[in-house]
Amino acid sequence: MSRIKDRFEKLAAENRAAFIPFIMAGDPDEATSLDLLKKLPGAGADIIELGVAFTDPMADGPAIQAAGLRALKSDQTLKKTLDLVRAFRTEDSHTPIILMGYYNPFYAYGGDAFLKDAKAAGVDGLIIVDLPPEEDAELCLPAKAAGLDFIRLATPTTDDERLPEVVKNISGFVYYVSVAGITGKNAGGGASVSAAVTRLKAASGLPVAVGFGVKTAEKAREFAVFADAVVVGSALVEELAKNLIEGPLEADRFKTDNAVNAVLSLASDISNAVHTARIK
Repeated sequence: MSRIKDRFEKLAAENRAAFIPFIMAGDPDEATSLDLLKKLPGAGADIIELGVAFTDPMADGPAIQAAGLRALKSDQTLKKTLDLVRAFRTEDSHTPIILMGYYNPFYAYGGDAFLKDAKAAGVDGLIIVDLPPEEDAELCLPAKAAGLDFIRLATPTTDDERLPEVVKNISGFVYYVSVAGITGKNAGGGASVSAAVTRLKAASGLPVAVGFGVKTAEKAREFAVFADAVVVGSALVEELAKNLIEGPLEADRFKTDNAVNAVLSLASDISNAVHTARIK
């Protein structure tokens, strides 16, 4: 059983949703993102999405775009991102890690080499935003054969004709984008999102996570009443950015202790809201 499936089954038995925070690998530098990655489970993270920085993040809003640029400025690469996961696994063998990004860095790495290295590092799943079902042979099917879950986005515009193709070869969970647009926009209304979650669960037989635009503990709680997981990214990335203080030396470019603590505090508030949403 994959770590992702195991985590969802345990949470279902406890009658609570998963909290899935997103952070950008290498933001603002490798050491800080590793520190944050290691501490997120203690702040209530059930599964962690780790962003892979890319120069043309078409589905991301300003906050995550800026995070990617900070990471790239710090020379973050996909190989270094796998190194982060490997370092995380020296202390945590239970929390699932999902890499989320765009296909170009994975293609440049080489599909077979990447899957071998990702599995060895301790990666559990992939979300490749710009690989549609028509391209499943590129990475989706090889990832599943390698023992990695391949997770796909479904959106408010995914109609009944398209939906079977979207969920056909995926595993782990379905990621429902609660609003038509980029990350960071305000999330959709509860009633419409609830109906979409029910529809996606019936079509896929998988848990459904809701994300894009979930910025507050209150909104996370609203979705956690009916979703299997709630994903929060832009709010955490924004919290990190606004608490960064640039140091005087290039070797000490950011003073980050306060920033890490601020992100962990917000993550803890949101995880508490998610975890208590439907416990009876």
